[in-house]
Formats: sequence, C-alpha cells, structure tokens
Amino acid sequence: MSRSTTITLPQMRESLYAAVVADALDGLGYPNQSPRVQFTPYSTDSVLVGRCKTTLWADIYHDDPNTYELELKAVDGCQPDSVMICAAGGSVHAALWGELLSTASRNAGCVGAIVDGATRDIVRIREMGFPVFARGTSVYDSLNRQRVIEIDVDVEIAGVTFHPNDLVLADVDGIVVVPQEIEQEAIQRAWDKVHTENAIREHIRGGMKAAEAYEKFGVL
Repeated sequence: MSRSTTITLPQMRESLYAAVVADALDGLGYPNQSPRVQFTPYSTDSVLVGRCKTTLWADIYHDDPNTYELELKAVDGCQPDSVMICAAGGSVHAALWGELLSTASRNAGCVGAIVDGATRDIVRIREMGFPVFARGTSVYDSLNRQRVIEIDVDVEIAGVTFHPNDLVLADVDGIVVVPQEIEQEAIQRAWDKVHTENAIREHIRGGMKAAEAYEKFGVL
C-alpha cells in the first residue's frame, strides 16, 4: 500500500494487532503506550480498533441520586467507531460496565469498551458480540458505589495516557493507544511490518532458518 494512502479502521481491524502496533511505536520512540496490567477480553478474541471516548471514574460510599448522570451522558455522546475508555484505577468496588451500557453504547456507534475496573453480565455481552476488555468481574451494581466524574478528558490507565479521539487497539495480547501526532506513521510502520512478517512466515514454513530470515528481512 502506498504511503500516501490512508489505512482505514476496517483495514486495521482486518490486518493489524496490538503487538505489531506496539513495535511500531517503539521504533518511533514511544515505548510506554500499553498499560502493563492484565486485561481480559470477556466477549471476543478479535481485535478491537477505534477512537477513545474517555471517562474518569471514582469510587463512592454514599447514596448518590446522580450516580448514573455522567456515564449516561458519555454513552449517549458516543460516535461511530468510539471505544469507551473507563479509567477507574483498576477498582473492583463494583461493576461499572454491563449489558445495558453495552447495548446503549453500541446503539450510539460505540464498537467496544476498555474497563480499568470490573464488568458484569458477561454471558449476555458475549451473546451480543460486543468487545469488552476489563480488569475483572463483579456482581455489584455501580449505584452508590462508583460514578463518572469527568468525560472527554485525558485519563491514565497504569501510567499510560489516553487522550480523547486517540486511536486504540486491543486484543488478547493487550491494549495499545496511539498518540494522534504520530498515528499515520505508526500505523504505516505496523502495516508494513505485518506484510513483511507474512512473507517471513512463508519462507520459514518453506524451510528457511530463523537466523537466516532475520538476516534477510531484519524483522523478528
């Protein structure tokens, strides 16, 4: 593909994966774009690709008549190809995500959720085929336990910053966020490496030694 041609989100979903984008970011001097904590893909093994819709969450310990106010505003504010980013500091005080939010956000155009906390309704979310990556599960509803305190702001997950509208990829290996200022170059590098790796794979299957392949292609 020509470097003057924009690689689309559907093309990224078809060909790219989190690790190869992390490699491209390493090469551009961005070595800290993937949270070094474990997320579980609770509803899909495919790659999630989209644009960050950010929410910042906090634990609460009192009756709050407006618990859901900002989370509903965030969900209704999703655009096509949004990925809901729920930055909750890894808290499992309650399940801040579930079936109803998945349904509502998908109706608004959201393509998945990354939850730095707990989710629930796993069976129903799997039946929907809606990608949710979370730190854990909980039976507890977020009412009077957790709430969104800010939306559409820069948030951090395990020391990695997610800006609104950043490109994000997530799969079984992990989550990678791509800063907007280097997105085109990073994705092009990842694209090129994927297609080089495909050629290497065929050579190795044909009998080429790993060291010989690395010497020839410079990719491992």
